[in-house]
Amino acid sequence: MNKTRQAGLSLNARKALQNIVGRLQVNDPAPDLASPFAAQTDFSTLPAFTELRMQRSMADLVDLENPFFRVHERRAGATTQIETRVLSNYSSYDYLGLNGHKEVADAAKEAIDHYGISASASRVVAGERPIHRALENKLAELYGQEACAVFVSGHATNIATISTIMGPKDLVLYDSLAHNSIVTGAMYSGAERRAFPHNDAAALDKMLTSLRPRYKRVLIVIEGLYSMDGDVPDLAAFIAVKQRHAAWLMVDEAHGLGVLGKKGHGLHEYAGVDPREVDIWMGTLSKTLSGCGGYIAGCSPLVEILKCTAGGFVYSVGMPPAIAAASLKALEIMLREPERVERLRRNGILFRDLAKEAGLDTGLSLGFAVVPIILQDSLVAVALGQKLFERGINVQPIIPPAVPEKSSRLRFFITADHDEAQIRETIAHIAAERDAIGDGRAIVSRAKRS
Repeated sequence: MNKTRQAGLSLNARKALQNIVGRLQVNDPAPDLASPFAAQTDFSTLPAFTELRMQRSMADLVDLENPFFRVHERRAGATTQIETRVLSNYSSYDYLGLNGHKEVADAAKEAIDHYGISASASRVVAGERPIHRALENKLAELYGQEACAVFVSGHATNIATISTIMGPKDLVLYDSLAHNSIVTGAMYSGAERRAFPHNDAAALDKMLTSLRPRYKRVLIVIEGLYSMDGDVPDLAAFIAVKQRHAAWLMVDEAHGLGVLGKKGHGLHEYAGVDPREVDIWMGTLSKTLSGCGGYIAGCSPLVEILKCTAGGFVYSVGMPPAIAAASLKALEIMLREPERVERLRRNGILFRDLAKEAGLDTGLSLGFAVVPIILQDSLVAVALGQKLFERGINVQPIIPPAVPEKSSRLRFFITADHDEAQIRETIAHIAAERDAIGDGRAIVSRAKRS
């Protein structure tokens, strides 16, 4: 990951706001220092809390609300209800509109009636449920693999898998824009780890030419659809690299399933590549499949190792049967109704194209469900998000440390259930408010005058 990333508002905005106040002392009561270690037991002295407090103080100065953790009063799809307002919603992963689908909900209810709410223990201890195996078999079939394991957390799926199969004599190479869970898994594995330039198979090839002889095993990790930028890798090129250097290739399909390819099968369908050419397919159930958790599809030895030794599987409770049933039904509907994938594709392309026509920066996005509006300054991103919220549009700003400061943005998730009029109205509002806000200095200047 980029080591220069910093948390919070932009450096320029931070300095300008600090100059306005000339002080940002926090009026919290001092801790009781009866013991020399009293301050070390006060959680508010942790650097992370100090940074959060500073961000909130600065946001208050320019009258910006906290855009995070808003309470949604009903199912969040193409629209949502926050308090009493119904808003156009672009902050949910429900790409094919299957969350709340009657068949999906009925499958979950039936599983609850039959199996109860919880698996009650890890699957190693509590045993299997037929619905777990059915979901795993269907996912393995989708990727042409021998087996699959489902985990209760998508984030933990990457961490558990990478840290289980890689060790101190090995090398993990991941895309520079890889998800936190990939980087963390590599770190926990004890293997050497290196980032390669985003989507640059040639650079990766060059790195491996010099590095490969030093290590026992090598794992390359890429994503199917990059969730911050909305672009995809050249899968065939990465397969060629991994074959040339005797490495494993792992593809994180968290955002690709249901989005890429004519039928939504993911990156392999989009690229026209045999999925068996990839060693490890990872994905999540929380996007297209309307559930929660993650999965690994691969050869039988890999899946057996994970089910018997991976901490994130062995020491975690099994997936709730209702979630497994809901995700299985969502997968069945996706395969049965490819027109949902086509609607999503049309909506995403329309959103991206209209944004570009309006002079908005959509970065690398191909228009496949994820379209960022890049604003560079985090202060502008938060301010624009607030203005859009006031206009009835719910979208979240993405600011450091999730992205580098100069690429702060609003990230729009498009679904099959958005309609053309809604998308056109949204772009018109973005363009109008973006022009009115100006840059971070303009926001600070207005705060000075007020």
